[in-house]
Amino acid sequence: MATAASTSAVAAASRLLRRSPRLLRRLSVPCAPPAGALSARPSPPRCPAPLGRRARMGHTAAAAAVSAPALGLTKPNAVEPPQVTFAAKDIEFSDWKGDILAVAVTEKDLSKDSDSKFENAVLNKLDSQLGGLLSEAAAEEDFTGKAGQSVVLRLQGQGFKRVGLIGLGQSAPSTAAASRGLGESVASVAKAAQASSAAIVLASPSGIQEDFKLNAAAAIASGTVLGLYEDSRYKSESKKVHLKSVDLIGLGSGPELDQKLKYANDLSSGVIFGRELVNSPANVLTPAVLAEEASKIASTYSDVFTATILDVEKCKELKMGSYLGVAAASANPPHFIHLCYKPTSGNVKRKLAIVGKGLTFDSGGYNIKTGPGCSIELMKFDMGGSAAVFGAAKALGQIKPPGVEVHFIVAACENMISGTGMRPGDIVTASNGKTIEVNNTDAEGRLTLADALVYACNQGVDKIVDLATLTGACVVALGPSIAGIFTPSDELAKEVAAASEVSGEKFWRLPLEESYWESMKSGVADMVNTGGRQGGSITAALFLKQFVDEKVQWMHIDMAGPVWNDKKRAATGFGVSTLVEWVLKNSSS
Repeated sequence: MATAASTSAVAAASRLLRRSPRLLRRLSVPCAPPAGALSARPSPPRCPAPLGRRARMGHTAAAAAVSAPALGLTKPNAVEPPQVTFAAKDIEFSDWKGDILAVAVTEKDLSKDSDSKFENAVLNKLDSQLGGLLSEAAAEEDFTGKAGQSVVLRLQGQGFKRVGLIGLGQSAPSTAAASRGLGESVASVAKAAQASSAAIVLASPSGIQEDFKLNAAAAIASGTVLGLYEDSRYKSESKKVHLKSVDLIGLGSGPELDQKLKYANDLSSGVIFGRELVNSPANVLTPAVLAEEASKIASTYSDVFTATILDVEKCKELKMGSYLGVAAASANPPHFIHLCYKPTSGNVKRKLAIVGKGLTFDSGGYNIKTGPGCSIELMKFDMGGSAAVFGAAKALGQIKPPGVEVHFIVAACENMISGTGMRPGDIVTASNGKTIEVNNTDAEGRLTLADALVYACNQGVDKIVDLATLTGACVVALGPSIAGIFTPSDELAKEVAAASEVSGEKFWRLPLEESYWESMKSGVADMVNTGGRQGGSITAALFLKQFVDEKVQWMHIDMAGPVWNDKKRAATGFGVSTLVEWVLKNSSS
């Protein structure tokens, strides 16, 4: 990911090498190919195709690398993600039996009449059943129903062992994000109580619009699973998840709702997988391991997926000089990953490609990341785009949408420093024949995406969405919670916006200002790879546009901000939910 802190890094790298003259020799990989030494225009085969001999060799090499001990002898513990069964029930909440009854209340729901009784029918009935205990506890705990507030009471002589009040704020959930937040709050109180069963009831279910109830139920369920999840694979001790079943009361029932709740579980497993990929350190998640994880998706859902893993030699044949130039310095070889989803039956109406940036570690190269704000210690998350791609693939392998073919493509590698590495000023040649003068080795993600986008177009797809932790400039513009989207297609922009409404993830469309391309011109090549600080996220998107066929609808998503939660110091799984929704909308259209 390009950051402002890397602009003077050549001098810093020189000082580093002078201080340790053996460093360069120690890092060198003599067998690596010269950076970007490829130039001819390719004609890659359309996929999916059976794994060729070299593709199988690459897959075998990946498996061998996975079996080797990681640097530091670190090995993730086998930790099962939360397994929760959801059921929608039309019963009286007072008849429910289990560990904790979670009642979601707004500030208005807590209003009382002249006799100090709750005006809300659900709270009034529950308080009467508990002999006024609920009203008393709300007053003593100063519970006002604000978002984020909760109070839990231990009970005796009732069918449920505990009752919890969960604050919603001023109104019932009207968005996916708010509904998911309710699920996360329920997960929090359930974890604290070590409950194995829970029920969720809204004090004012009529506050949720009828046409939103299905999506609200799914978002609540998804939020509950994600709220329970803690990535403890790299800790010496892990916390046990006790919650196994959750009943949703008052949101309806029937097969359509049951299917939506299953969808929420499938989607959550994809989000968790995406989080785990990003959370994994670079000494564990190498390009080979990422390829192996992708291959596991194909083998698990072999009825709909095929996998092709291209090694260095195959990438050379396809003239991927831009991608291989980035990979040249690392002792960990690159792996170009292609999963293809095809429905088990029916005609394919749409062909889509989802391309993710897959830098499992980004040192910045010779423009090394230095100084405050460079975040080099977090550069394991520079493969966040690929995590979203494979998280979506895992979810879709379970959902199995008809009528749509999807190609999941990642050019996985590391951006390191060695005597075989790409230098500032080098010229690399992408697989569409275009030449690129590398004026900053820390703007490497776009170089890998260039060849990945050319490859995606050669699959005969109608639409492409690429995701990347591409620029610090986008974080400056939109902050840590919103991804920037760039596309010349208004139709594709509307599709992704509609998908994000369901997912609850935040995006903002930014301009593809063509006049800014002037700063990307080179005197000796077709283009440079970065145009400087001003409008950095826009010029990065304009760069990617050079590698997309004009007949293909294309969108670039810069997710450098929302890939990571600084407060939790962990990955968010951003992008998975929106990608799945986007594919489903293309499946049904």
